[in-house]
Amino acid sequence: MTSLDPARPDGIPTGPGRRAAAITAAGMLAASLVLGLLTRLDVVHDALDTAWMSGIVERRGPVGEAVSRVFDFIGGGWFAIWLVPLAVAALFLLARRPWAALVFVATSALSSGAVQLLKVVFGRERPEDILLALDSGSYPSGHVANAATVAVLAAVLLTRWWVVALAAAHVVLMALSRTYLGAHWLTDTLGGALLGAAFAFGAWAIAARTLRAERVRARRSRAGGASVDP
Repeated sequence: MTSLDPARPDGIPTGPGRRAAAITAAGMLAASLVLGLLTRLDVVHDALDTAWMSGIVERRGPVGEAVSRVFDFIGGGWFAIWLVPLAVAALFLLARRPWAALVFVATSALSSGAVQLLKVVFGRERPEDILLALDSGSYPSGHVANAATVAVLAAVLLTRWWVVALAAAHVVLMALSRTYLGAHWLTDTLGGALLGAAFAFGAWAIAARTLRAERVRARRSRAGGASVDP
C-alpha cells in the first residue's frame, strides 16, 4: 500500500476529504487556543509541564544536546521559515504542480505569522533551565508549529505512507528537542503541533479540488498521457 487514502479508479490517490480536513483544522485550532489559555492560567503547568521538565533536566547529556541543537537549527530561523518552504516549492514547480508550490509557501508563512501573534497574546515565560538565548514568548513552539505545518502539507500533497511516517517522526523529534533544550514547556510543543497541523489541514480544505486536479494532470503528463480536466 503506497497511498494515504482511497485512490481514483485510475489508481491516483485523491487526498483526504475537504469536509473532514475542515473539521480537523477547526478542532485543532480550537484545541491549540484552549490549551494556550489553560497554560496562561497555570491550569496544567504544575501537573504536566514541571514534571516533564524535571525529568528532561535529569537526563541531559552531550549527545542529546548536540542532536537537539541540530533540530534547533533546521526547525527555525531562516532555514525553516525561508529555505525549506522555497526549496519545497521549487520541487513542486519542477513536478509541474504550481498550485501545490503556492499553497505550501503561503500556508507556511501564515502558520509562522500566527505563531508570533499567539506568543504575544499569551506572553508565557520560558523554562528557567533553558540552554538557548531566547526572549520571545514560550507558547506556542514555533519550531514544532513549522514542523507540523510542513509535515502535514507533505502528507496530504504527496499521499504516501512513508511520507506520513517520516513527517510524524519529524514532529515528535522536534518537540522532544525543544523540551530537551529547555526552550519550551511540553504544552508549548503540543500547542505548536496542533496549530501547525490546523493551518495545513485548513489549506487542504480550501484548495483540495484544485490540488487534486493538478496532481492528476501532472502525473499523467509525466507518464506521457493526456491531462484531465478539473
